[in-house]
Amino acid sequence: MRWSSLRPLAAVASVAALASPALAEPILQSNSLNACQENSGFSASLFKVTFTPNNQTANVDIVAVSSVQGSVIFDVQILAYGFEVIRKRVNPCDAGLAGLCPMTAGKIPLNFNLNVGKDAISQIPGIAYTFPDLDAKVKVFINMTDGDQAGKSVACVEADISNGKTVDLVGVKWATAIVAGLALVSSAIVSGLGHQNAAAHIAANSLSLFGYFQAQAMIGLTGVPLPPVVMSWTQDFQWSMGIIRLSFMQDIFTWYQRATGGTPSTIFDSLTTVSVQVEKRALDFVEAAASSSLAKRSLAMMPRSIVGPMSTVVKRELAKRANIQTSSGSYIVYGIQRVAFRAGIESTNLFMTGLVFFCLLVIFTCAGVAAFKGFCELAVKKRWMPGDRFLEFRNGWQTILKGILFRLTLIGFPQMTILCLWEFTQKDSAAEVVLAVFFLFGMLVTLGWAATKVIRIARRSVTMHHNPAYILFSDPQALNKWGFLYVQFRASAYYFIVPVLGYALVKAMFIAFAQSKGTVQAVGFIILEAAALIAASVLRPWMDKKTNSFNIAICAMNFINSIFLMIFTEVFNQPPLVTGIVGLVLWISNAVFALILLLMLIGSTVFVFFRENPDGRYQIMADDRTSFMKSQTHLTTTTELDALAATARGDKFGSKGGLDLDDDAESITSDSLRRQTESSHLGVPSANASVSTGFSNRPRSPASPAMPLFPADGPQSPPRYTDQRPASPFSQPNRPASPFGAQQRPASPFGASFRAQNNASPWQRGAGYEH
Repeated sequence: MRWSSLRPLAAVASVAALASPALAEPILQSNSLNACQENSGFSASLFKVTFTPNNQTANVDIVAVSSVQGSVIFDVQILAYGFEVIRKRVNPCDAGLAGLCPMTAGKIPLNFNLNVGKDAISQIPGIAYTFPDLDAKVKVFINMTDGDQAGKSVACVEADISNGKTVDLVGVKWATAIVAGLALVSSAIVSGLGHQNAAAHIAANSLSLFGYFQAQAMIGLTGVPLPPVVMSWTQDFQWSMGIIRLSFMQDIFTWYQRATGGTPSTIFDSLTTVSVQVEKRALDFVEAAASSSLAKRSLAMMPRSIVGPMSTVVKRELAKRANIQTSSGSYIVYGIQRVAFRAGIESTNLFMTGLVFFCLLVIFTCAGVAAFKGFCELAVKKRWMPGDRFLEFRNGWQTILKGILFRLTLIGFPQMTILCLWEFTQKDSAAEVVLAVFFLFGMLVTLGWAATKVIRIARRSVTMHHNPAYILFSDPQALNKWGFLYVQFRASAYYFIVPVLGYALVKAMFIAFAQSKGTVQAVGFIILEAAALIAASVLRPWMDKKTNSFNIAICAMNFINSIFLMIFTEVFNQPPLVTGIVGLVLWISNAVFALILLLMLIGSTVFVFFRENPDGRYQIMADDRTSFMKSQTHLTTTTELDALAATARGDKFGSKGGLDLDDDAESITSDSLRRQTESSHLGVPSANASVSTGFSNRPRSPASPAMPLFPADGPQSPPRYTDQRPASPFSQPNRPASPFGAQQRPASPFGASFRAQNNASPWQRGAGYEH
């Protein structure tokens, strides 16, 4: 095969090259030399080769270690996406390579410029300099030409070739992060303006898109062999896992680790003298590369050589560490630490990087909400905006802030679960392990409690009203605080947040604990993604058809990616060409899919701000949730009917009466139990203890009957209580006669039956007041 067979890819390459940063001149380079044969007698701790076709020279900087003695000949093979481009035999004596003719044992430093003829340059097509993340490598077999081993290969080394073009672009990271962030902020603003239906759709789609970005990042965090384009593509979304490099923060993290008893890695300080092999596979390669001499410790400690065959103990130790230093001195990184190296982060600082960025997100969000609250109050006071604008937010901003913090916890759950579980295997320092325990179990308990709370509220609503949406969406405080767990689902699928959390937790375990077992990770991903796709397609738990289609498409793409991941493990022993093509397919398909999702989200978000009634764009939910939500347009004035309703409940007007739906709003273990049992909070008279006791033992609906748009009696009308009230003192037979005497009232023209059915006040119907 020749390079010309790759020319059909030129169209794709030209488009990708437009997004890649322009270089001063075309180059081909390699920064590491990897062993590709067991018991290889030649290796290099430093290997840097840069070829510039414009001046027809290649700069070579090598620090090699050789155990081969005698005359050798090099069998050079150049591969691109599995194609054998060039196969040539080179005699080092003819090339004038000092130290290699004949080859001597020991350390061989080489630093020279090699002239490349025009004939060799002409064999390299222009696409090699422009196609992003070129999957090409040079493999060299060192064959003996004399002695007993004449004609045998005594060493094999290979070097990956790069042209400096990549799809790992800062612009892609910023674009995806800004769109996802603005969509979440827009949903909050639309919700504050009173358009709950539109806000729920925007929030649901933006959260699903953010989850898709995290799924892309998780592919890069696996220990599975990945083609260069896949590594770069998944690196674009590592920001969603908090893997973002800031130089001054890295210095702080290094100091903190030293101060707490850890030993930071220094891989970036040694790049001038040591090469780093960005490998894709784990112990299989280590055995071939290190052979009989292998380092036990990773970058967190100074390497110590282990002489002799690789024992089971050594394998187990290496399975815990992704950064490995071979006997030649070069480092190997793969999996999570491969992502850290490509991001410019020391592997021992990765956990603190993700943790601190999650905490900063929480802090800046709280500060932003508080600042927006202050701005709204100032704007109303200065008459810059109407007094009813963002009224619900201004009145209950603390409850809304709690809900936002819960939502951030849900967003950061996959990120922190992976990093915390992985930290347990690394033990960078005692303090970092403590932080990992605190954040992992803190988030598990928080989200577990929130999910349990939602299930309790929904079950109470089903018991009282035969409809989970009745209470879930009628109380504004509970909706603002706990709604992040269920608003994206239909009311009858309120429980679906539990399998979602379980899916994220199990997936994080596969990533964190099976770094050295790429095949196990790939199989686990296939099982999890298949289960997610089946559940989403069968149950269809999201709020409407469009949202279900949006999320099912994401689940389907995640499942396809898991199949690609299995192919990358090479368990099928497919040709290298297949692996290269599958890598390109993964990149192109996910790039197109992500672009479509981004455009859909941008279009729906922008359209909301230019429509007079954004809620009208979306169909009414089948669970009739909008009928139970408090409308923002009814919060401007306090009507006389609200006061009458509060009086009927026995509450002070303007206070929250009856049984508090969010009875643990202040604390899980506060006075909630006492508030539930005190008679002063039951809203019924207690003069007749025997009668009131029976009445107060029934579950009370926390939904305010004074709420606008409260549903009247109908097919979904809640059950009515039929218990007897205490007898009225005016119903006794000895009561005084009326001074007006008995007067015959005119009969109702509609009849008694009509009055009996329609006598109840609309503020009482459906809330348990009619008897």
